[in-house]
Amino acid sequence: MIPVILSGGSGTRLWPVSRKTHPKQFWPLASESSMLQETCQRLKDHAGSEDPIVVCNTDHRFFVAHQLEELGLNNTSIILEPMGRNTAPATAVAALHALDSKAAHPTDDPVLLILPADHVIADIPAFHQILEQGERQAEEGHLVTFGIVPTGPETGYGYIQSGDGIGPDDQAPRAMSIRRFVEKPGKATAEEYIASGDYFWNSGMFMFRASRYLEELEKFAPDMLKAARAAYEKAVQDMDFIRLDAEAFGKSPSDSIDYAVMEHTQNGVVIPLDAGWDDVGSWSALWEIGEKDAAGNVITGDVLTLESTNNYLRSEGRLLATIGINDLVVIDTPDVIMVAPRDQVQKVKDLVARLSDDQRHEVDIHARVHRPWGCYQGVDVAERYQVKRISVRPGASLSLQMHHHRAEHWIVVNGTARVTCGDRTFILSENESTYIPIGETHRLENPGQIPLDIIEVQSGSYLGEDDIVRFEDVYGRGDE
Repeated sequence: MIPVILSGGSGTRLWPVSRKTHPKQFWPLASESSMLQETCQRLKDHAGSEDPIVVCNTDHRFFVAHQLEELGLNNTSIILEPMGRNTAPATAVAALHALDSKAAHPTDDPVLLILPADHVIADIPAFHQILEQGERQAEEGHLVTFGIVPTGPETGYGYIQSGDGIGPDDQAPRAMSIRRFVEKPGKATAEEYIASGDYFWNSGMFMFRASRYLEELEKFAPDMLKAARAAYEKAVQDMDFIRLDAEAFGKSPSDSIDYAVMEHTQNGVVIPLDAGWDDVGSWSALWEIGEKDAAGNVITGDVLTLESTNNYLRSEGRLLATIGINDLVVIDTPDVIMVAPRDQVQKVKDLVARLSDDQRHEVDIHARVHRPWGCYQGVDVAERYQVKRISVRPGASLSLQMHHHRAEHWIVVNGTARVTCGDRTFILSENESTYIPIGETHRLENPGQIPLDIIEVQSGSYLGEDDIVRFEDVYGRGDE
């Protein structure tokens, strides 16, 4: 079985932590590991599971590579989407790759387990048990989806109505035929679904043989398969990544697996899953699954509470202090504070839409910006100068570059820096500094075993991130 992890979402409902350049699947929201890492880790003890195929946005490729490297997953295939086209085309290119002889899998037609990168599953043994049943159904040619046993009349999920049982009567939970998929219902309709006993929440998780998915896609969405096949056949190997052809992939219709295939196939089955599943689609969901203190608060970061109950409180840096608040969500990041009643956090997406309409950069980027070599964070900015804190991972290197409009002063506060400035290369230790003139070719490297932290003071007539010319870059970024 090959897990296919779909990591293309933007997670706007968890703004301001989740943003376009650093969405929720790369954050440690439900544990000390990121949600992508949790998705990978819950499969490591499942017998017969290979290293995953990950499909992600090209802008997130270094997040994926670094986080998989931290788990020791060195044989993972990372496929880069040039643009989002929903889950059906992404799964198609993963299936094509799984069938490709270059993928070197031990079976000619592997079973694929399709998983979003940003879900939580609490009961891992129960999850593994259901996967074994799903594999048996997939090996028989069925296209399997996993329906979540509902805990209430939830209006935020789509539903799957089950039909007759398939397979032995003593097999529990039993696989069932699919009568229909239904959109997110209203409250009264959701209550009817729960009362009937034959509806499940749509989890967005699937299992099928690679060839069977492609056969059904060719039957029901041939233009999509044609575009996906062309994008994969024209793909190029870029370092450790498989970069799909942008022109070909852009011709694919945008659709989900549900709409493109599962609603039409005659071979679909649903298997009930009761394993503490949550898609973590809101801040209130994180409160529901989080570890609470005696007052019912879920607390992350430096937080002090007084007479405050049933809140979700998260600080990404400074002290967050509350007095006498109840049933709120308070999120404090270096550049944004968001406060909302827990029962109104679904409106975060409307707030994000308004910010986008106003062209606010807070929709897309954090004050702390991650790069393949580490990260930087703004400290202060005013006319003709700005101050950043730059952190470089051990062994990492920034590109050899120059700027047309700004000079830079670097002060080492932690670790050791190797600096190239013009035709000179030298070492700086803690409390030492250097000056990079306007127009001078330069590079910053960390040759040490601990993180390198420097304070950078930029000064000049223009301080935008697009004032950079790269001459050499180990990450193959060119001018992107």
